[in-house]
Amino acid sequence: MLAAYFDCPGGPENLYVKEVMKPYPGEGEVLVKVSASALNRADLLQRRGKYPPPKGASDILGLEAAGSVAGLGAGCKGRWKMGDAVMALLSGGGQAEYVTVPEGHLMPIPSDMTLIQAAAIPEAWLTAFQLLHFVGKVQKGERVLIHAGASGVGMAAIQLVRLAKAVPIVTAGTPEKLKATANAGAAVGFNYKNEDFSEKVLAFTQGSGVDLILDCVGGSYWEKNLSCLSTDGRWIIYGLLSGGEVHGDLLARLLSKRGTIHTSLLRSRDKEAEQLVKAFTEDVLPYFSEGTSPRLQPLVDSVYPLHKIAEAHRNMEENRNIGKIVIEMPA
Repeated sequence: MLAAYFDCPGGPENLYVKEVMKPYPGEGEVLVKVSASALNRADLLQRRGKYPPPKGASDILGLEAAGSVAGLGAGCKGRWKMGDAVMALLSGGGQAEYVTVPEGHLMPIPSDMTLIQAAAIPEAWLTAFQLLHFVGKVQKGERVLIHAGASGVGMAAIQLVRLAKAVPIVTAGTPEKLKATANAGAAVGFNYKNEDFSEKVLAFTQGSGVDLILDCVGGSYWEKNLSCLSTDGRWIIYGLLSGGEVHGDLLARLLSKRGTIHTSLLRSRDKEAEQLVKAFTEDVLPYFSEGTSPRLQPLVDSVYPLHKIAEAHRNMEENRNIGKIVIEMPA
C-alpha cells in the first residue's frame, strides 16, 4: 500500500509517498480502507522528530481516518461488517491506504456526510469533547475561553460549548479567522495580535472572568490566562505552541484565584479511548445529521491528494488554515 513517509526528521521537503506493507488486523481489530485522513499539529511535530508515536503504534503519520471496513480480525464482536462507512481516532498510521483500528475505537459515519467531512471529525472533535467534558466538566452557563479558535479543535470546541449551553469566547490571529469563529457560534472573539485578550475577556464578563480555558499555546499566555480566569476556574493545557517555559510567580497567582491547572494529551490515552468514543457516539454524533438542532458541522479548510502531503504540511506551518486540512487517498 502507499503511505506518507519520511526517512529522517526535518522540513516538509522530507515527506514522500512510499510503498509499505499493508497491515493485517490482529485480535479485535478492524482493517479500514482509508479514503481520507486529516492533518494535525502532532503530524508536524512528529515529522520534525519532536513527537514520537507511542510504543507499538505505527510510525506512519496520521491521527485520524475515514473510510470503509475492509477486513475483520479474530475475536471481533460483530459490531461492524464489511463495507461499513467508519471513522476513527488513531495513534498513528492514518495517512496510508489502509490502517488497523481496535473495533471499539471506530465510529459510524452519518449517512448524509461525505468521507472528506468525516475525516475532519475524530481528532479535533474527540479532543474538544474530552477536554470540555472528561477533563473540564463544563457546566451550563459557564464561560469558556478557547485559544486558537479557528483551528480544528477550536471550531469543534465552539460548537460543543454551545451544545452544552455554555458561552464560547475565542482568540484568533486574523479578522478572517475571527469571522469564521463567529459563524461557528462564538459569543465574542479577540485578535491576540493587536489586543490584550485578558482585558477584553474581563470587560466582556463584567470583571468575573472565565470558568474554563482551553489552552494549546502554553508559556507565553500564562499571565493573561490567570488574569482573566475566574475564582475557582479551570485552566486546561493541551499544547505548547509557544513553549513550556514560565518566568514569574505562576503558583502564587494561581493560588490567589483558587484555580486549577489540568493537562491532557489525547494520543497517550489508549485505555480511555473506547469510553471516550462511546460517549461521543451517543451524546454528540447524532447532532451531525440533517434535521437536528443544533446542527454540528465539521469545517474543512482544504483538501490535498496524498502525493501533495508536503504542500499540506507547509499550509499548516504557515498557520493559514481555518478548520481542517484533509488528505485524500488514491481511489
